[in-house]
Amino acid sequence: MDLESSAGGLAEAMDKDKATSKGPSSPSLGERSIDHGENDLLGGEVDRVLAAKMLIVNDAIDEIGFTRHHWKLFCLNGFGYAVDSLILLIQSIISGQARLEFQPSYATGLTIAVYVGMLAGAIFWGFSADIIGRRFAFNVSLFVSSVFTVVAGASPSWITLGLFICLSAFGAGGNLVLDTTVFLEYLPSKNQWLLTLMAAWWGLGQLVAGLFAWAFLPNYSCSDAATCTRENNQGWRYVWFTSGAFVFVLSVLRITIVRLQETPKFLVAEGKDAEAVRVLQDLATRYNRPCSISIERLEACGASHRHETTATGMTKRLISSKEVVYHLQGLFTTKKMAISTTLVWFSWLLIGLAYPLYNVFLPTYLASRGASFGQASDYITWRNYAINNTCGIFGPVLAGLMCRSPWFWGRRGTMIIGAMITMNLGFTCAISFCLNIYYGTLYAYTPEVFPSGHRGTGNGVAIGLNRIMGIVSAVVGEAADTTTPVPIFICAALYIVMAIVAGAFPFEPYGRRSS
Repeated sequence: MDLESSAGGLAEAMDKDKATSKGPSSPSLGERSIDHGENDLLGGEVDRVLAAKMLIVNDAIDEIGFTRHHWKLFCLNGFGYAVDSLILLIQSIISGQARLEFQPSYATGLTIAVYVGMLAGAIFWGFSADIIGRRFAFNVSLFVSSVFTVVAGASPSWITLGLFICLSAFGAGGNLVLDTTVFLEYLPSKNQWLLTLMAAWWGLGQLVAGLFAWAFLPNYSCSDAATCTRENNQGWRYVWFTSGAFVFVLSVLRITIVRLQETPKFLVAEGKDAEAVRVLQDLATRYNRPCSISIERLEACGASHRHETTATGMTKRLISSKEVVYHLQGLFTTKKMAISTTLVWFSWLLIGLAYPLYNVFLPTYLASRGASFGQASDYITWRNYAINNTCGIFGPVLAGLMCRSPWFWGRRGTMIIGAMITMNLGFTCAISFCLNIYYGTLYAYTPEVFPSGHRGTGNGVAIGLNRIMGIVSAVVGEAADTTTPVPIFICAALYIVMAIVAGAFPFEPYGRRSS
């Protein structure tokens, strides 16, 4: 697939309004200063020197505009979204068949394993993104996930399966941290709404998982624990093998379609002004776009506090625990940022509990009330499962359009609407569609309101809190009474709280530029 040629028209179309909207009185890039940065979301919330440099970088990115490179990043970072949802869903899909074969004592062990791996991955890749850089995780994480996904299919025992699922999830778990960060830090300000649209890849990953299940489980699965053996229960293993091969292909595409360079905002945050200028000028030259940024303009802003305190070099920073503390403190530098960081993390905590609990309790609860789930045929069951997962693709598409329109009060309004509608709808496809409006917008909103120098850390902690609640939900699902309606009402109440929290967010990125 030639992404450059296929995306050419879109890139040109997205840039058409740029030339016409810029009036003759608009200051040029060379005339801009920090006093013109009132449209930058965190301009007054971070180090003044760094804010001045980020203003210049933002101007340069806006000057270059949306190119085919951005379209390729949209797809390649979207692969990470797809793999995250693929790994999460596959373990739940195959769990029933694996239990028949291994007959474990703890039925939700695989769920705990996948969330532990996701938690470790979010923290590891998140902090490394701010300490080592974005490029390393972008190039390596999917490959790590693909290797252990394939190996999981050959597991000889329940414990071994849980271990390899955990390691596979570790590789995949950093992608939600990195994908939004990398894409956002290259995006022109007027195209930041695409960050919400990118969450459609999450639904695509769910669809792929459903299709693999539909292809293998009906024909290669046992139906009774007493007679279930490895030989007559190969379907779940085929799902893992195929998924691993699929993830491996995606990891290869990441390093062949685009040779990612460190994002200019990360380089500036690290005091590497010359490298940031080179990256931006290379991008402009490749696509024949103007770019008037210069090293002299960046150096004229002075040296940021970060640059002065890290002059001893990268090696010392990597072995210092102070580095982690520095990035955490950077998320609480002002009262407004502290409130924003706390509320964003709290939102991830809530959705991390509500969504898995809903999936754990609803099927059993409805079954206890006499609800019927499809036909007796496994073929029909998994066909319907794949169709249902298709609905999750379109929620972020609607969310992206809503985020772009002032009629829905920007990102915060979109999340309020998504949470409230999810609370009130009861059909599975509708839930999948509406929940992804909220989820997709929260994924986009989170990196937008973190400063670039600490964005990986903020994202990593947020996703990590989400994974912790996934572990809690698995334990609750194993120990609690799944026939009572109370957990369903609790989930609905959590969505109400999420809507309230979204309304209390102090920053609204609509029409503003991220740092």
